Amino acid sequence: MPLNKHEALAALPPEWPHDVLPEIQRRLAESKQKVVVLDDDPTGTQSVHGIPVLTEWSVESLRAELHGDKPAFYVLTNTRAMTLDKAQAVMAEIGRNLVVAASSPLPLGEWQGVAISVIGRSDSTLRGHFPGEVEALADVIRNMRYARPPYLLTPAFFAGGRTTLNDVHYVAYGDELVPAGETEFAKDAAFGYRASNLREWVQEKTGDAINAADVVSISIDDIRRGGPERVADVLAAVPAGGACIANAAAERDLEVVALACLMAEARGQRFLYRSAASFARARSGIAQRALLTGGDVERLVETRHGASLQHGGLIVVGSYVPKTTGQLQALLDRGVDAIEVNVAALLGDAQRDGEIARCAAQADALIGADRDTVIYTSRTLITGDDAAGSLAIGNRVSDALIDIVRGITAQPRYVLAKGGITSSDVATKALNVKRAMVLGQLLPGVPVWQLGPESRYPGAIYVVFPGNVGGPEALAEAHRLLSSD
Repeated sequence: MPLNKHEALAALPPEWPHDVLPEIQRRLAESKQKVVVLDDDPTGTQSVHGIPVLTEWSVESLRAELHGDKPAFYVLTNTRAMTLDKAQAVMAEIGRNLVVAASSPLPLGEWQGVAISVIGRSDSTLRGHFPGEVEALADVIRNMRYARPPYLLTPAFFAGGRTTLNDVHYVAYGDELVPAGETEFAKDAAFGYRASNLREWVQEKTGDAINAADVVSISIDDIRRGGPERVADVLAAVPAGGACIANAAAERDLEVVALACLMAEARGQRFLYRSAASFARARSGIAQRALLTGGDVERLVETRHGASLQHGGLIVVGSYVPKTTGQLQALLDRGVDAIEVNVAALLGDAQRDGEIARCAAQADALIGADRDTVIYTSRTLITGDDAAGSLAIGNRVSDALIDIVRGITAQPRYVLAKGGITSSDVATKALNVKRAMVLGQLLPGVPVWQLGPESRYPGAIYVVFPGNVGGPEALAEAHRLLSSD
């Protein structure tokens, strides 16, 4: 049953009273451990700042980041947009490259190796290729003489309203916490599920390979009353081949779990991490920071372009979830110039090229005339006969959006992409991004990147807006901040 959010949180014991982040940072520094976050869409950077994100994973690029001065870096895999077999192949390739990059020195260095901890960052509403892509990675980065390390699942993400209580994962809708299995996310055509209880979800997703009764749970009491020592004891006892889930209702809960992981690892325990954005931040020892302001964005744009770029911004909306549709309407109500892309036309060969050309030409004219412009897909969802068919349709639509953005010759003042697959494809395929720096968040759960020199728009501001984040006015508020209204 749904819970009243305020009542449910008020009934919990007080948070652990000690700030554990400095101890996490100390342990990471002493061990010289680098955290590598493999992100199945670009929205996972929604909790960090001052951290690089790669969109390719050559040995050379991975080695350079492993030797960099940052505690962590992200690799955008975009595997949520792929079929399982392709996602597994990508994860295995990244794993092999990481092993090589972490065990071979730089040409002129004396370094003997880098300790790495790999986190698979995925959706806080439980969509994605679990456990398949985690297993593919594990097979190439672990010593095959030993049994598989246990899974540790931490899907809570508070900026997005995702909380885990009494082993049930909830999604906030206003003042209500709704069990995840009862939301529209659980009905996803490619990654649907039934269970809201994470123990039962593990059993469901592993095809009964792991029984719900055998999944270890870290309770709120463990975290808030027992602290890191108690949680470390629970983690150290999780058997190989098993699974553990962590309840969490606040950022400090996950910081306690992160410290406990380091303590358990010091005893010899290892984990296959599957997390949402909040735990990835905590495990990397990155402090929270205030949201970026419209003035911050304005200064970044002016630093890069001065007053010379008198062009409008570009907003691309591909996400089809109901939350996005409501947010899009609020944006349109602001009077932003809008171009609707006919999805049915994109799926047929006869009309596809003409529809792409029409949208690109309109957008180019509007942006060049200093008009902020939103390009959005028609809102009627078209699905395939099965998960693979639905993914194929989504990819065909996304490919068309990429062609539209490529056809725009006027450089936008900023680019905002709404939706995980959309933001990944716009960055990598339309803007040719190989490496970007995460500057922070514009809104809770909405990261802002500064694009690298290799990109189509060097130094440009790129806003990654997840499809499942924010209230009804969030997209309109993002536009207000970006346009300095």
